[in-house]
Amino acid sequence: MYRPTVDRRYSSAYILPEVRAKSQKAAAQSINQRKRQWYEESSLVLGRICLRLGLTPNFLTGVSFLCSVVAGIFFWKAMFIWGVIWMLITAFTDMLDGSTARAGNMGTVFGGILDHVSDRYGEFFILAGITLSRATHPGWGLFALFGMIIASYTRAAAESIGKIENCAVGIVGRLEKFILIIIGSILEVYYPEGRWPQAGWLEFALIIVGTTSFVTAVQRLIYARKILGDRKQV
Repeated sequence: MYRPTVDRRYSSAYILPEVRAKSQKAAAQSINQRKRQWYEESSLVLGRICLRLGLTPNFLTGVSFLCSVVAGIFFWKAMFIWGVIWMLITAFTDMLDGSTARAGNMGTVFGGILDHVSDRYGEFFILAGITLSRATHPGWGLFALFGMIIASYTRAAAESIGKIENCAVGIVGRLEKFILIIIGSILEVYYPEGRWPQAGWLEFALIIVGTTSFVTAVQRLIYARKILGDRKQV
């Protein structure tokens, strides 16, 4: 009886490591990554406007950093609404530097490093201001700050050391964390301490930010493990 032979090269057990890695990468594509793609495409029009105005990506990165310092000062003075306003300006200018770089094909390696470092310093000033305002327990301020930093560092390590193209996975990104802090700040003004939650809305927001940041860091480690496996070199 004729028995057709099966080319074992095409069986699941003989899939090349490169092919397996690509399929795992596609399977692990997250909602966060799709949101990022939509955000980058939709913000190009603003980048083109900045180019017409003669603004450069690095200049906008510097403006975003200065805005985060101003936001931190307002939070430190317990002027939460003004802190929120400057946080929004920080997020907006941070979005503009990337969209301008993409619109004008002006992205550089140093510009990317400068943007990441500036973002981390900005997060520090904002969370330090909130902590110094005494509206929250200092421990929760440190908890949120370290969580945001370690989530960002995990992504940076995966992309630089592991050469993963994009490790922006996880339940929340930087923008969502900013939104949580903004909502907590507004509720802190209009629903002050004494109502639920007893510790205050801003502290409650920091607890969520810190917790989700640590979860995001773990998700990024798991994603990197799936892509890299036991490779000794990349």
